[in-house]
Amino acid sequence: MDRAQVLAFRAARSGLDARRDAPPVEAVGCPISDFSRDAALLALGARMDGLTRERYEDAVDSGELAVAHVIRGAIHAVAPADLPLWGRALLGRDERELGAQLGRQVQRLCEEHGIERSAALAEVSEATREALAGGRALDKDGLHEELRGRVRSELLPWCKGCQSHHVAPMLWRYATIDAGVRLDAQRRYRLAELGEEPPASEAVRRYLRFCGPAQPSEFARWAGLRPAHGKRLWKEVAPELVEVEMDGARAWVLGEDEAALASPPQISGLRLLPPSDPFLQPPNRPLLAPDEAVRKRLFRPVASPGAVLADGELAGIWRARRKSRRTELEVEELRPLPRDGLEQEAQRLAELRGDERLELTLA
Repeated sequence: MDRAQVLAFRAARSGLDARRDAPPVEAVGCPISDFSRDAALLALGARMDGLTRERYEDAVDSGELAVAHVIRGAIHAVAPADLPLWGRALLGRDERELGAQLGRQVQRLCEEHGIERSAALAEVSEATREALAGGRALDKDGLHEELRGRVRSELLPWCKGCQSHHVAPMLWRYATIDAGVRLDAQRRYRLAELGEEPPASEAVRRYLRFCGPAQPSEFARWAGLRPAHGKRLWKEVAPELVEVEMDGARAWVLGEDEAALASPPQISGLRLLPPSDPFLQPPNRPLLAPDEAVRKRLFRPVASPGAVLADGELAGIWRARRKSRRTELEVEELRPLPRDGLEQEAQRLAELRGDERLELTLA
């Protein structure tokens, strides 16, 4: 299984084979990070025709598109029907699995005060549901204030950054998952309407559909699970998988996707992908940027730039600044890019950011 073949398969499954004029929810094949404001908007803009900020925000406000803390406790945009899958279904089923998700700070708090991790999560989840009952919408500060009055003091450590006591970050994030909470376009927390929770192993199938071939350890890292947790879910779908060789190592793909992987669609055109785009996540990074020096410049611990994709391959690196309602976009070419196509994509990005003017420079 060669690199180009796998990359084309994953690009198509990520929605980058063609732009679609469809509702935003139909362009969300996999969770799209929205940790940085507008990240999901820009990622959808690379996959959709006719998307505007107003259309996106209307979809988020109405619940047509669900923005919520899901995998790894991080904010992503997902289809509303998938909110239980990427949220509650992946919660650890025992103290060890759950502890790994909640992180060391919560583990220490629970050990120090003799509180089970599941009990801590249940307490904050119930407090969250109570705080948001009756259709209330609260920003993060407002939600913390409500939780301070409803959660025991042992779960309210001092935060130097906030200069206040509040629920430990990973605990309240996972509590929003357990409580079934989404965010609106103003980043206010609201209770969501959740459908039936599917088996957690469905997450393995979904992951392989947009990121196969893969190994169990890669799925676990992506989903923020303990290796044993990831392997447990993987084993449930193992009979449906086909083994392939990728870069000299064993990997697996869904049997129903074997033909699509063998003959993936051709990817054409330019795309400006934001730094947290699903296609730029760790599973694809070695394939997109085989050169280690380029990979280090593109995928930084903080403040990563965006990527220019040309015909499904990495062709440039972009950085944007906003100045007086103007987007100043600098593109570093890794190979020659068509100026007309680049300007068209840059203008699309500037409009989604809400800027009236564009200044494009090539480095």
